[in-house]
Amino acid sequence: MQQKKLGATTVAATMICAELAEIPIFVTGGIGGVHRGAETTMDISADLEELAKTNVAVICAGAKSILDLGLTMEYLETKGVPVIGYGTDVLPAFYTRTSEIELTIRADEPEIIAESLKAKWDLKIGGGAVIANPIPEEHAMDADVINGVIAQALAEADENGIHGKDVTPFLLGKVKELTAGKSLEANIELVKHNALIGSKIAVAYQNL
Repeated sequence: MQQKKLGATTVAATMICAELAEIPIFVTGGIGGVHRGAETTMDISADLEELAKTNVAVICAGAKSILDLGLTMEYLETKGVPVIGYGTDVLPAFYTRTSEIELTIRADEPEIIAESLKAKWDLKIGGGAVIANPIPEEHAMDADVINGVIAQALAEADENGIHGKDVTPFLLGKVKELTAGKSLEANIELVKHNALIGSKIAVAYQNL
């Protein structure tokens, strides 16, 4: 901002902007999280810290599947960030509808999520919430295929010494390449679906 340059915003930065603009709900593709191997690299997205302290709910298709989903959920639990499954009992894994991570909170109607958010913030319980909305069935990718691709992309990142903030763009680009663009198509469709559900939740929240 000081340099007056253009720039993209992460989920964390968007949350800050949203709160400043008094926008309590926004939509993205997938949140960042704890990277695989973080027990040695300490590579953890700032998205998780922002979710712990900023009063904005994020509708997403779960965390990006290139991440360690188990550790990401543990981190969110430690920080007191509720993860609500929209029509699901398990954490969506971005390109796929399911994962091995069970959720403790499920809501099947936008109104229930809106009321939950209002209750949280009325009680002055700071921080955001994650609304995990699975990619539509017709656009979901085969779990075995995408997991194999991610494993190959991770191996190539390691071989090329890619680390830190360069890991995510490299992995997403490599996954796109190895799936012949199908991952990008899925990404676009899940964002559209998140926008649809997110708008319903926002309207329900505004009507409270």
